[in-house]
Amino acid sequence: MKKITIGTRGSKLALWQAYYTQRQLAEIGVEAELKIIKTQGDKIQHLGFDKLEGKGFFTKEIEDALLLGEVDMAVHSMKDMPTTQPDGLVLAGVSYRDNPADWLLIRKESLANEQLFNLKEKAIVGTSSARRKAQMMDFRADIELKDIRGNVPTRVEKLRNGDFDAIILAGAGISRLELDVSDLTAVKFNPKEFTAAPAQGVLTFQCCENDLETRRLVKQLHHPEVAAVTNVERKILKLFGGGCHMPLGAYCEQDKNGNYHVWAAFAETWDKPVKRVRLSSSTSFNLAESVIEKLT
Repeated sequence: MKKITIGTRGSKLALWQAYYTQRQLAEIGVEAELKIIKTQGDKIQHLGFDKLEGKGFFTKEIEDALLLGEVDMAVHSMKDMPTTQPDGLVLAGVSYRDNPADWLLIRKESLANEQLFNLKEKAIVGTSSARRKAQMMDFRADIELKDIRGNVPTRVEKLRNGDFDAIILAGAGISRLELDVSDLTAVKFNPKEFTAAPAQGVLTFQCCENDLETRRLVKQLHHPEVAAVTNVERKILKLFGGGCHMPLGAYCEQDKNGNYHVWAAFAETWDKPVKRVRLSSSTSFNLAESVIEKLT
């Protein structure tokens, strides 16, 4: 059995994801090593996501390495992945799902108990996500939004330094890195109300389409019950033609009887009104299409 080379970004969270995958492979008897690759999203830190060209700014360089045979597989945060794959590449599996909720981290000095989310009036909130901006403005039109870049620990430090009153992050990133944020107040949003990004909290494993050996190994790490719901979420995103910087939230759950329940929120741009929809169905067939119909 060959040794697998995993392509990954170098941020702490990306490395956590890669090491997690390395451990998962070790459990099925497969040895793996990591290769760190810098992406456009890592190199350009001064621009908001909406200013970066293309949809794959955290993935393209890693995908190029896959196609050149420099790595055998890549591990990505699935919410960062474009909905269409480059020719020759496939998503061969998905991980378990961590909590998909966004968290609002607030400095103690910026708390106001009488306000929604316990956040003071006209607070400066840091996020570069159009989805988070749109929904935050929908709930609290008084706040000021400010772009923030950098990896998760860097953003938390910027908050502590007083650059912002609060920031919005994926809860999964904070818990996976085991970050101590006890000096801050964490408001943990409900992903059905402050709607999560499609596939938030899920990792995906990318391989070359013709590398059947690696694909067979990755299939052993795959969680089909997670794929069942993220397929719905990502199909909604795909039908909108969007990338991960689109102001769209889509979250799907499957109950014990196999029924699907979807919550979605969409704005034409981050500063436009948010439209929300909730749909349930006994099947995923045409479910994404029905959500789009109600959102447009």
